[in-house]
Amino acid sequence: MSIVNKILDRAYKKAKKISINTDSKIIFFSDLHKGDNSYADDFTHNYKIYNRALKNYYKEDYTYVEVGDGIELWENKSFEPIFKAHESTFNLLKLFSRNGRLHMLWGNHDMEFRNPLKVEKIIHTFFKPKNLKIKDLFFDLKYEESLLLNIENSSKNIVVFHGHQADYMNYINWKFNRFFVRYFWKYIQRWFGVSDPTSPAKNHTSLIRVEKRLNKWIVKNKNQMVICGHTHRPRFPDSSDIPLFNTGSCVHPDSIIGIEIVNLKISLVKWYEHFDESSQENKIIKVLLEGPTDIKKFI
Repeated sequence: MSIVNKILDRAYKKAKKISINTDSKIIFFSDLHKGDNSYADDFTHNYKIYNRALKNYYKEDYTYVEVGDGIELWENKSFEPIFKAHESTFNLLKLFSRNGRLHMLWGNHDMEFRNPLKVEKIIHTFFKPKNLKIKDLFFDLKYEESLLLNIENSSKNIVVFHGHQADYMNYINWKFNRFFVRYFWKYIQRWFGVSDPTSPAKNHTSLIRVEKRLNKWIVKNKNQMVICGHTHRPRFPDSSDIPLFNTGSCVHPDSIIGIEIVNLKISLVKWYEHFDESSQENKIIKVLLEGPTDIKKFI
């Protein structure tokens, strides 16, 4: 058995289990790469769209699942400037957390959060409770590697993980890649426009390799349905295809893309800014790219 298959098997077996049913409403976003609002912060140009989408999902009682790489800890050594740059976004996540509607997964760019002590330190620094009874925060926030969505009254499930589990260099040797991105590629990209070779989103060969490995694991595990991110490439298969779904990312040019599950139907959605000629105003709207399709067709 390959190392990648062992990693994927472990992520599946150790996944946090959650039950879903026809009343469940879930939004999956991944690859936000929230940074310090500098030239290297890919999230900055979409944060208004993202915040508008989150406000909408909160009002409509969705559960929010962040499928890894929510925070850019390769280019940034500290969480503090990221929090200061995007405090309004973190405050929105607090709302979901207070209502028990928040699940956070770690990816390769925020893999430090697999250490609960690291998360606890950040929480106590930036989300201090007023007292022991009033936990006004992210206070009990835990990052997971994976989720297993068990469908009620069924033996079927959906596994959710970032996707770098199928990317050896970004899972096993992530510290090596982080070193080069932090101290070399960030500046080379700025000065010369050279793409980061450690990222499957900017390296087509790596992207295809990751998807092939995930497809092989899915087939090996009786067509196990998977939702992931990592490659930044949205994927919504036909019901006859291998059931590998990809959320896309929140750093697409002028838009964010995610996956919704509502009434046990799955959809690929896009939020973007649109000029409304009737009102002569820019409005942030959501459009369906694929679906909604009954999950039963994929499991």
